[in-house]
Amino acid sequence: YSRVSDICLHHADLPEDYRPLKDVRRLLAVNLRKEKFGGCASSKLGTNNTTPQTHEGNYISADETEDETGTPQPKGQGHLPSNSLCSIPKPSIISSKSGGFPISLEMATKLRQILFGNTVHVFSCDWKKAYFRFHDSFSDLSFTLEVGKGGAQSIQMAVQGFIIKHLLFTRKGKDCNCHSLCAISKQEQEQALASALAGILWAAGAAQKATVCLVAEDTNITSTPDYSRDNFTERLCLFECLGKEATEKFIYDHLKCFKGEGSHGVILFLYSLIFSRTFERLQEDLDVSTTHLLQPTAGGFLCRQAVLNMILTGRASPNVFNGCQKGKTQELLCGIVTRSDIGYLQWGKDASADDRLLQLQLQPGASQWPFDRDRPASVATWQVGSMLKTPKLPIWLCNINGNYSVLFSTNRQLLSDWKMERLFDLYFYSGKPSQDKPVHLTIDTHSHHWERDQHGDEYRPGRRFSPVEMVIRTKWREATINWNGTVPFF
Repeated sequence: YSRVSDICLHHADLPEDYRPLKDVRRLLAVNLRKEKFGGCASSKLGTNNTTPQTHEGNYISADETEDETGTPQPKGQGHLPSNSLCSIPKPSIISSKSGGFPISLEMATKLRQILFGNTVHVFSCDWKKAYFRFHDSFSDLSFTLEVGKGGAQSIQMAVQGFIIKHLLFTRKGKDCNCHSLCAISKQEQEQALASALAGILWAAGAAQKATVCLVAEDTNITSTPDYSRDNFTERLCLFECLGKEATEKFIYDHLKCFKGEGSHGVILFLYSLIFSRTFERLQEDLDVSTTHLLQPTAGGFLCRQAVLNMILTGRASPNVFNGCQKGKTQELLCGIVTRSDIGYLQWGKDASADDRLLQLQLQPGASQWPFDRDRPASVATWQVGSMLKTPKLPIWLCNINGNYSVLFSTNRQLLSDWKMERLFDLYFYSGKPSQDKPVHLTIDTHSHHWERDQHGDEYRPGRRFSPVEMVIRTKWREATINWNGTVPFF
Protein backbone atom coordinates (compact mmCIF):
# COMPACT_ATOMS: atom_id res chain seq x y z
CA TYR A 1 0.00 0.00 0.00
CA SER A 2 2.74 2.48 0.92
CA ARG A 3 4.59 1.78 -2.35
CA VAL A 4 1.47 2.26 -4.48
CA SER A 5 0.68 5.45 -2.60
CA ASP A 6 4.16 6.83 -3.32
CA ILE A 7 3.66 6.12 -7.02
CA CYS A 8 0.37 8.03 -6.95
CA LEU A 9 1.93 10.99 -5.19
CA HIS A 10 5.04 11.17 -7.39
CA HIS A 11 2.89 11.12 -10.51
CA ALA A 12 0.37 13.68 -9.31
CA ASP A 13 1.05 15.77 -12.42
CA LEU A 14 -0.44 13.08 -14.68
CA PRO A 15 -3.92 13.71 -16.09
CA GLU A 16 -6.72 12.68 -13.75
CA ASP A 17 -8.22 10.48 -16.47
CA TYR A 18 -4.96 8.57 -16.97
CA ARG A 19 -6.43 5.06 -16.83
CA PRO A 20 -3.64 3.10 -15.05
CA LEU A 21 -3.37 5.74 -12.35
CA LYS A 22 -7.16 5.84 -11.90
CA ASP A 23 -7.28 2.06 -11.56
CA VAL A 24 -4.50 2.05 -8.97
CA ARG A 25 -6.20 4.73 -6.90
CA ARG A 26 -9.60 3.05 -7.14
CA LEU A 27 -8.30 -0.38 -6.14
CA LEU A 28 -6.27 1.06 -3.30
CA ALA A 29 -9.25 2.96 -1.91
CA VAL A 30 -11.55 -0.07 -2.19
CA ASN A 31 -9.07 -2.43 -0.56
CA LEU A 32 -8.43 -0.03 2.29
CA ARG A 33 -12.13 0.26 3.05
CA LYS A 34 -12.74 -3.47 2.77
CA GLU A 35 -9.75 -4.76 4.69
CA LYS A 36 -9.31 -2.16 7.38
CA PHE A 37 -12.02 0.48 7.47
CA GLY A 38 -15.37 -1.21 6.96
CA GLY A 39 -17.54 1.15 8.99
CA CYS A 40 -18.00 4.74 10.15
CA ALA A 41 -15.15 7.04 9.14
CA SER A 42 -14.35 10.27 10.91
CA SER A 43 -14.38 13.64 9.26
CA LYS A 44 -11.29 15.74 8.91
CA LEU A 45 -11.42 18.80 11.14
CA GLY A 46 -10.16 22.00 9.60
CA THR A 47 -6.63 22.05 8.20
CA ASN A 48 -4.90 19.83 5.67
CA ASN A 49 -2.44 18.29 8.10
CA THR A 50 -2.34 14.49 8.32
CA THR A 51 -3.84 13.58 11.69
CA PRO A 52 -5.13 10.55 13.53
CA GLN A 53 -8.87 9.95 13.58
CA THR A 54 -11.30 7.20 14.42
CA HIS A 55 -13.03 4.70 12.19
CA GLU A 56 -16.24 2.79 12.75
CA GLY A 57 -16.89 4.98 15.79
CA ASN A 58 -13.90 3.41 17.56
CA TYR A 59 -10.39 4.61 18.29
CA ILE A 60 -7.10 4.38 16.42
CA SER A 61 -3.44 4.99 17.01
CA ALA A 62 -1.05 7.58 15.58
CA ASP A 63 -0.32 5.23 12.68
CA GLU A 64 -3.72 5.86 11.09
CA THR A 65 -4.95 9.08 9.49
CA GLU A 66 -7.72 10.19 7.17
CA ASP A 67 -8.28 11.94 3.87
CA GLU A 68 -10.14 15.18 3.16
CA THR A 69 -13.48 13.43 2.82
CA GLY A 70 -13.22 11.93 6.27
CA THR A 71 -12.08 8.41 5.35
CA PRO A 72 -9.23 7.12 7.56
CA GLN A 73 -5.98 6.32 5.77
CA PRO A 74 -2.85 4.54 7.03
CA LYS A 75 0.02 6.86 7.83
CA GLY A 76 2.16 7.83 4.86
CA GLN A 77 -0.50 7.48 2.18
CA GLY A 78 -1.82 10.14 -0.13
CA HIS A 79 -5.35 11.47 -0.32
CA LEU A 80 -7.51 8.89 -2.03
CA PRO A 81 -11.02 9.50 -3.37
CA SER A 82 -13.61 7.73 -1.27
CA ASN A 83 -17.08 8.21 0.16
CA SER A 84 -17.21 9.30 3.80
CA LEU A 85 -19.71 7.46 5.98
CA CYS A 86 -19.43 10.10 8.71
CA SER A 87 -19.57 13.45 6.99
CA ILE A 88 -19.11 16.28 9.49
CA PRO A 89 -18.73 19.94 8.40
CA LYS A 90 -15.70 21.81 9.63
CA PRO A 91 -16.14 23.43 13.04
CA SER A 92 -16.69 27.14 13.55
CA ILE A 93 -13.29 28.67 14.21
CA ILE A 94 -12.14 31.94 15.68
CA SER A 95 -9.11 34.02 14.79
CA SER A 96 -5.95 33.09 16.63
CA LYS A 97 -5.68 36.80 17.47
CA SER A 98 -8.96 36.78 19.40
CA GLY A 99 -7.22 36.51 22.76
CA GLY A 100 -7.22 33.66 25.19
CA PHE A 101 -4.29 31.28 25.43
CA PRO A 102 -3.55 28.25 23.27
CA ILE A 103 -3.60 24.75 24.65
CA SER A 104 -0.21 23.22 25.39
CA LEU A 105 0.97 19.66 24.85
CA GLU A 106 0.94 19.10 28.61
CA MET A 107 -2.66 20.31 28.88
CA ALA A 108 -3.79 18.23 25.89
CA THR A 109 -2.12 15.16 27.35
CA LYS A 110 -3.84 15.65 30.72
CA LEU A 111 -7.15 16.24 28.95
CA ARG A 112 -6.83 12.97 27.04
CA GLN A 113 -5.83 11.11 30.20
CA ILE A 114 -8.73 12.37 32.31
CA LEU A 115 -11.20 11.57 29.51
CA PHE A 116 -9.99 8.21 28.20
CA GLY A 117 -7.34 7.02 30.63
CA ASN A 118 -4.70 7.20 27.88
CA THR A 119 -3.40 9.56 25.18
CA VAL A 120 -4.24 7.38 22.17
CA HIS A 121 -8.04 7.23 22.10
CA VAL A 122 -9.99 9.98 20.36
CA PHE A 123 -13.70 10.79 20.19
CA SER A 124 -15.90 8.56 18.07
CA CYS A 125 -18.10 9.60 15.18
CA ASP A 126 -21.30 10.14 17.20
CA TRP A 127 -19.49 12.51 19.56
CA LYS A 128 -18.03 14.59 16.73
CA LYS A 129 -21.47 15.06 15.18
CA ALA A 130 -23.12 16.14 18.44
CA TYR A 131 -23.97 19.78 19.06
CA PHE A 132 -26.71 21.86 20.71
CA ARG A 133 -29.59 22.38 18.33
CA PHE A 134 -33.14 23.38 19.27
CA HIS A 135 -36.38 22.28 17.69
CA ASP A 136 -38.20 24.95 15.70
CA SER A 137 -39.13 28.07 17.63
CA PHE A 138 -42.80 28.68 18.49
CA SER A 139 -43.55 24.96 18.35
CA ASP A 140 -44.67 22.39 20.92
CA LEU A 141 -41.02 21.44 21.44
CA SER A 142 -39.44 24.86 20.97
CA PHE A 143 -37.85 24.67 24.43
CA THR A 144 -36.14 21.34 23.76
CA LEU A 145 -32.90 20.24 22.14
CA GLU A 146 -32.71 17.74 19.34
CA VAL A 147 -30.56 14.91 20.66
CA GLY A 148 -28.77 12.15 18.84
CA LYS A 149 -27.60 8.70 19.79
CA GLY A 150 -24.47 7.66 21.59
CA GLY A 151 -22.59 8.92 24.60
CA ALA A 152 -23.13 12.62 23.91
CA GLN A 153 -26.89 12.18 24.45
CA SER A 154 -26.50 12.17 28.22
CA ILE A 155 -24.72 15.54 28.17
CA GLN A 156 -27.31 17.07 25.84
CA MET A 157 -30.13 15.93 28.11
CA ALA A 158 -28.38 17.19 31.24
CA VAL A 159 -28.01 20.60 29.60
CA GLN A 160 -31.69 20.37 28.63
CA GLY A 161 -32.56 20.36 32.32
CA PHE A 162 -30.74 23.66 32.83
CA ILE A 163 -32.43 25.16 29.77
CA ILE A 164 -35.80 24.35 31.35
CA LYS A 165 -34.56 25.84 34.62
CA HIS A 166 -33.78 29.12 32.87
CA LEU A 167 -37.03 29.27 30.93
CA LEU A 168 -39.28 28.37 33.86
CA PHE A 169 -37.61 29.73 36.96
CA THR A 170 -34.94 32.29 36.00
CA ARG A 171 -36.54 34.59 33.44
CA LYS A 172 -38.30 37.57 34.93
CA GLY A 173 -41.76 38.63 33.84
CA LYS A 174 -42.58 35.28 32.24
CA ASP A 175 -45.30 32.84 33.24
CA CYS A 176 -44.14 29.49 34.60
CA ASN A 177 -46.32 27.16 32.58
CA CYS A 178 -46.00 24.68 29.75
CA HIS A 179 -47.72 27.04 27.32
CA SER A 180 -44.98 29.65 27.80
CA LEU A 181 -42.35 27.00 27.05
CA CYS A 182 -43.96 26.32 23.68
CA ALA A 183 -43.87 30.01 22.72
CA ILE A 184 -40.10 30.41 22.72
CA SER A 185 -38.47 32.52 20.01
CA LYS A 186 -35.09 31.80 18.44
CA GLN A 187 -33.49 34.59 20.47
CA GLU A 188 -34.96 33.17 23.68
CA GLN A 189 -33.62 29.75 22.73
CA GLU A 190 -30.13 31.17 22.34
CA GLN A 191 -30.34 33.08 25.61
CA ALA A 192 -31.50 29.93 27.40
CA LEU A 193 -28.64 27.86 25.97
CA ALA A 194 -26.04 30.48 26.88
CA SER A 195 -27.47 30.74 30.40
CA ALA A 196 -27.51 26.96 30.83
CA LEU A 197 -23.93 26.41 29.64
CA ALA A 198 -22.60 29.37 31.61
CA GLY A 199 -24.34 28.30 34.81
CA ILE A 200 -22.93 24.78 34.57
CA LEU A 201 -19.37 25.99 33.90
CA TRP A 202 -19.55 28.59 36.65
CA ALA A 203 -20.64 25.99 39.20
CA ALA A 204 -17.88 23.62 38.06
CA GLY A 205 -15.39 26.44 38.59
CA ALA A 206 -16.55 26.73 42.22
CA ALA A 207 -18.15 30.13 41.46
CA GLN A 208 -14.68 31.61 41.04
CA LYS A 209 -13.78 31.24 37.38
CA ALA A 210 -15.08 29.56 34.24
CA THR A 211 -12.99 28.48 31.26
CA VAL A 212 -14.51 28.38 27.78
CA CYS A 213 -12.78 26.41 25.01
CA LEU A 214 -13.09 27.47 21.37
CA VAL A 215 -11.39 26.28 18.18
CA ALA A 216 -8.78 28.63 16.70
CA GLU A 217 -7.17 28.71 13.26
CA ASP A 218 -3.67 27.69 14.27
CA THR A 219 -2.48 24.29 15.41
CA ASN A 220 -0.39 24.58 18.55
CA ILE A 221 0.71 20.98 19.10
CA THR A 222 2.52 18.42 16.99
CA SER A 223 2.24 14.67 17.38
CA THR A 224 4.65 12.89 19.68
CA PRO A 225 5.17 9.19 20.39
CA ASP A 226 2.99 9.66 23.47
CA TYR A 227 0.25 11.82 21.98
CA SER A 228 -1.89 11.25 18.87
CA ARG A 229 -3.23 14.40 17.26
CA ASP A 230 -6.89 14.66 16.26
CA ASN A 231 -6.52 18.07 14.53
CA PHE A 232 -9.20 19.52 16.78
CA THR A 233 -7.96 19.46 20.35
CA GLU A 234 -4.61 20.88 19.20
CA ARG A 235 -6.33 24.07 18.02
CA LEU A 236 -8.12 24.83 21.27
CA CYS A 237 -7.94 28.34 22.64
CA LEU A 238 -8.94 28.82 26.30
CA PHE A 239 -10.74 31.91 27.59
CA GLU A 240 -11.11 32.58 31.31
CA CYS A 241 -14.16 34.44 32.63
CA LEU A 242 -14.14 35.83 36.17
CA GLY A 243 -17.88 36.33 36.59
CA LYS A 244 -21.03 34.36 35.86
CA GLU A 245 -22.57 37.17 33.79
CA ALA A 246 -19.31 37.61 31.89
CA THR A 247 -19.28 33.88 31.17
CA GLU A 248 -22.83 33.98 29.85
CA LYS A 249 -22.12 37.00 27.64
CA PHE A 250 -18.97 35.42 26.23
CA ILE A 251 -20.78 32.17 25.41
CA TYR A 252 -23.72 34.06 23.88
CA ASP A 253 -21.32 36.03 21.66
CA HIS A 254 -19.73 32.77 20.47
CA LEU A 255 -22.81 30.57 20.54
CA LYS A 256 -22.32 29.38 16.96
CA CYS A 257 -19.27 27.49 18.23
CA PHE A 258 -21.64 25.30 20.27
CA LYS A 259 -24.87 25.26 18.25
CA GLY A 260 -23.67 25.14 14.65
CA GLU A 261 -23.68 21.95 12.60
CA GLY A 262 -20.16 20.55 12.61
CA SER A 263 -19.22 22.69 15.60
CA HIS A 264 -18.42 19.67 17.78
CA GLY A 265 -20.34 21.70 20.34
CA VAL A 266 -20.80 18.92 22.90
CA ILE A 267 -17.08 18.08 22.88
CA LEU A 268 -16.20 21.76 23.26
CA PHE A 269 -18.58 22.04 26.19
CA LEU A 270 -17.10 18.93 27.83
CA TYR A 271 -13.60 20.36 27.37
CA SER A 272 -14.78 23.65 28.90
CA LEU A 273 -16.33 21.76 31.79
CA ILE A 274 -13.08 19.94 32.56
CA PHE A 275 -10.91 23.05 32.36
CA SER A 276 -13.40 24.99 34.49
CA ARG A 277 -13.31 22.27 37.14
CA THR A 278 -9.49 22.02 36.77
CA PHE A 279 -7.46 18.83 36.83
CA GLU A 280 -6.60 19.35 40.49
CA ARG A 281 -10.23 19.51 41.61
CA LEU A 282 -11.11 16.54 39.44
CA GLN A 283 -8.50 14.41 41.16
CA GLU A 284 -10.04 15.38 44.49
CA ASP A 285 -13.58 14.60 43.26
CA LEU A 286 -12.85 11.15 41.84
CA ASP A 287 -12.19 7.95 43.78
CA VAL A 288 -10.76 4.50 43.12
CA SER A 289 -13.91 3.45 41.25
CA THR A 290 -13.47 6.11 38.56
CA THR A 291 -10.06 7.20 37.31
CA HIS A 292 -11.26 8.73 34.02
CA LEU A 293 -14.52 10.18 32.75
CA LEU A 294 -15.50 8.18 29.65
CA GLN A 295 -16.20 4.46 29.41
CA PRO A 296 -15.37 2.59 26.17
CA THR A 297 -18.30 0.76 24.64
CA ALA A 298 -19.09 -0.83 21.31
CA GLY A 299 -18.53 1.87 18.72
CA GLY A 300 -17.67 4.75 21.02
CA PHE A 301 -17.76 6.03 24.59
CA LEU A 302 -20.35 6.57 27.31
CA CYS A 303 -20.21 9.16 30.07
CA ARG A 304 -19.48 7.81 33.50
CA GLN A 305 -21.64 9.06 36.34
CA ALA A 306 -18.94 11.55 37.34
CA VAL A 307 -19.54 13.58 34.17
CA LEU A 308 -23.28 13.83 34.78
CA ASN A 309 -22.79 14.69 38.44
CA MET A 310 -20.29 17.39 37.46
CA ILE A 311 -22.95 18.96 35.22
CA LEU A 312 -25.72 18.62 37.81
CA THR A 313 -23.81 19.55 40.98
CA GLY A 314 -20.52 21.15 39.92
CA ARG A 315 -18.53 18.26 41.43
CA ALA A 316 -17.41 15.14 39.56
CA SER A 317 -18.67 12.74 42.22
CA PRO A 318 -18.52 9.19 40.81
CA ASN A 319 -21.59 7.87 42.67
CA VAL A 320 -25.24 8.81 43.20
CA PHE A 321 -25.69 8.01 46.89
CA ASN A 322 -25.49 10.64 49.63
CA GLY A 323 -22.11 11.43 51.15
CA CYS A 324 -19.33 8.84 51.24
CA GLN A 325 -19.48 5.08 51.72
CA LYS A 326 -16.91 2.35 52.13
CA GLY A 327 -16.57 -0.28 49.45
CA LYS A 328 -15.74 -3.97 49.54
CA THR A 329 -12.14 -3.45 50.57
CA GLN A 330 -12.89 -0.44 52.77
CA GLU A 331 -11.91 2.02 50.05
CA LEU A 332 -13.69 5.36 50.30
CA LEU A 333 -16.30 5.98 47.59
CA CYS A 334 -17.53 9.52 46.99
CA GLY A 335 -21.18 10.45 46.45
CA ILE A 336 -23.30 13.60 46.48
CA VAL A 337 -22.61 16.09 49.26
CA THR A 338 -25.28 18.74 48.67
CA ARG A 339 -28.60 19.34 46.92
CA SER A 340 -28.41 20.83 43.45
CA ASP A 341 -30.89 22.74 41.31
CA ILE A 342 -31.44 19.79 38.96
CA GLY A 343 -32.02 16.26 40.25
CA TYR A 344 -31.40 12.77 38.94
CA LEU A 345 -33.50 9.60 38.81
CA GLN A 346 -32.64 6.23 37.35
CA TRP A 347 -34.34 2.94 36.68
CA GLY A 348 -33.13 -0.05 34.73
CA LYS A 349 -34.41 -3.47 33.85
CA ASP A 350 -31.45 -4.78 35.87
CA ALA A 351 -33.70 -4.12 38.86
CA SER A 352 -35.92 -7.12 39.47
CA ALA A 353 -39.71 -7.10 39.54
CA ASP A 354 -39.81 -6.77 43.32
CA ASP A 355 -37.63 -3.67 43.01
CA ARG A 356 -34.74 -5.05 45.03
CA LEU A 357 -32.50 -2.21 43.98
CA LEU A 358 -34.72 0.36 45.65
CA GLN A 359 -35.11 -1.64 48.86
CA LEU A 360 -31.41 -2.38 49.24
CA GLN A 361 -29.97 -0.36 52.11
CA LEU A 362 -26.36 -0.10 53.17
CA GLN A 363 -26.15 -1.38 56.75
CA PRO A 364 -23.36 -0.26 59.08
CA GLY A 365 -20.35 -2.37 58.26
CA ALA A 366 -22.09 -4.07 55.34
CA SER A 367 -20.71 -4.15 51.82
CA GLN A 368 -23.58 -5.06 49.50
CA TRP A 369 -22.91 -4.02 45.94
CA PRO A 370 -25.46 -5.25 43.40
CA PHE A 371 -23.57 -3.94 40.40
CA ASP A 372 -19.99 -3.50 39.28
CA ARG A 373 -18.99 -0.07 40.51
CA ASP A 374 -16.88 0.49 37.41
CA ARG A 375 -19.80 0.43 35.00
CA PRO A 376 -20.65 3.60 33.03
CA ALA A 377 -23.46 6.00 33.86
CA SER A 378 -25.83 4.12 31.54
CA VAL A 379 -26.12 1.28 34.06
CA ALA A 380 -27.64 1.58 37.53
CA THR A 381 -24.71 1.33 39.93
CA TRP A 382 -26.31 2.21 43.24
CA GLN A 383 -29.44 3.56 44.83
CA VAL A 384 -29.93 7.25 44.12
CA GLY A 385 -29.76 9.26 47.33
CA SER A 386 -32.14 11.94 48.53
CA MET A 387 -29.75 14.73 47.50
CA LEU A 388 -30.39 13.94 43.84
CA LYS A 389 -33.97 12.71 44.24
CA THR A 390 -35.04 15.95 45.92
CA PRO A 391 -33.33 18.85 44.14
CA LYS A 392 -33.99 22.53 44.76
CA LEU A 393 -36.11 22.77 41.61
CA PRO A 394 -38.59 20.18 40.27
CA ILE A 395 -36.46 19.12 37.30
CA TRP A 396 -34.84 15.70 36.94
CA LEU A 397 -32.44 14.15 34.48
CA CYS A 398 -33.70 10.57 34.10
CA ASN A 399 -31.65 7.53 33.17
CA ILE A 400 -34.09 4.85 32.00
CA ASN A 401 -32.38 1.70 30.78
CA GLY A 402 -29.41 3.77 29.64
CA ASN A 403 -31.54 6.28 27.71
CA TYR A 404 -31.66 9.83 29.01
CA SER A 405 -34.72 12.05 29.31
CA VAL A 406 -36.01 14.97 31.36
CA LEU A 407 -38.93 15.10 33.81
CA PHE A 408 -40.12 18.42 35.22
CA SER A 409 -42.91 20.34 36.90
CA THR A 410 -43.86 23.96 36.30
CA ASN A 411 -44.73 24.36 40.00
CA ARG A 412 -41.66 25.67 41.81
CA GLN A 413 -43.19 24.83 45.21
CA LEU A 414 -43.63 21.14 44.44
CA LEU A 415 -40.64 20.01 46.50
CA SER A 416 -40.88 22.62 49.24
CA ASP A 417 -44.49 21.99 50.34
CA TRP A 418 -45.44 18.38 51.05
CA LYS A 419 -49.12 19.12 50.41
CA MET A 420 -48.23 19.88 46.78
CA GLU A 421 -47.05 16.30 46.32
CA ARG A 422 -50.47 14.75 46.81
CA LEU A 423 -51.75 15.46 43.31
CA PHE A 424 -49.58 17.23 40.74
CA ASP A 425 -48.57 17.41 37.09
CA LEU A 426 -45.26 16.45 35.51
CA TYR A 427 -44.01 16.84 31.96
CA PHE A 428 -41.74 14.36 30.23
CA TYR A 429 -39.38 14.83 27.28
CA SER A 430 -37.64 11.73 25.92
CA GLY A 431 -35.63 13.27 23.09
CA LYS A 432 -36.89 10.59 20.71
CA PRO A 433 -37.66 11.76 17.15
CA SER A 434 -41.15 10.25 17.47
CA GLN A 435 -42.13 12.64 20.28
CA ASP A 436 -43.76 15.80 18.92
CA LYS A 437 -44.87 17.43 22.17
CA PRO A 438 -44.10 17.14 25.90
CA VAL A 439 -46.03 14.36 27.61
CA HIS A 440 -48.39 15.58 30.32
CA LEU A 441 -48.57 13.23 33.32
CA THR A 442 -50.76 13.55 36.42
CA ILE A 443 -49.28 12.01 39.56
CA ASP A 444 -51.49 10.93 42.48
CA THR A 445 -49.57 9.95 45.61
CA HIS A 446 -52.51 10.18 48.02
CA SER A 447 -54.51 7.18 46.84
CA HIS A 448 -53.45 3.75 48.08
CA HIS A 449 -53.22 0.48 46.25
CA TRP A 450 -56.01 -1.07 48.37
CA GLU A 451 -58.33 1.77 47.26
CA ARG A 452 -57.75 1.15 43.56
CA ASP A 453 -60.29 -0.52 41.33
CA GLN A 454 -58.84 -3.98 41.09
CA HIS A 455 -60.98 -4.64 38.02
CA GLY A 456 -59.62 -1.63 36.17
CA ASP A 457 -57.44 -2.24 33.14
CA GLU A 458 -54.56 -0.30 34.64
CA TYR A 459 -54.23 -2.69 37.58
CA ARG A 460 -55.03 -5.99 35.94
CA PRO A 461 -52.65 -8.84 36.85
CA GLY A 462 -49.68 -9.09 34.52
CA ARG A 463 -50.00 -5.53 33.24
CA ARG A 464 -46.73 -4.18 31.90
CA PHE A 465 -45.72 -0.86 33.47
CA SER A 466 -43.97 1.78 31.43
CA PRO A 467 -40.32 2.40 32.40
CA VAL A 468 -41.33 6.06 32.73
CA GLU A 469 -43.75 5.07 35.48
CA MET A 470 -41.08 2.97 37.15
CA VAL A 471 -38.56 5.80 37.27
CA ILE A 472 -41.23 8.13 38.73
CA ARG A 473 -41.93 5.55 41.43
CA THR A 474 -38.28 5.60 42.50
CA LYS A 475 -39.18 9.06 43.85
CA TRP A 476 -42.88 8.56 44.71
CA ARG A 477 -43.20 4.86 45.47
CA GLU A 478 -47.00 4.55 45.70
CA ALA A 479 -47.75 6.95 42.84
CA THR A 480 -50.58 6.39 40.39
CA ILE A 481 -49.67 7.85 37.00
CA ASN A 482 -52.29 9.13 34.55
CA TRP A 483 -51.00 9.63 31.01
CA ASN A 484 -53.92 11.92 30.13
CA GLY A 485 -54.70 10.20 26.83
CA THR A 486 -51.12 9.64 25.67
CA VAL A 487 -50.12 6.07 24.89
CA PRO A 488 -47.58 5.08 27.59
CA PHE A 489 -43.95 4.91 26.48
CA PHE A 490 -42.34 1.49 26.58
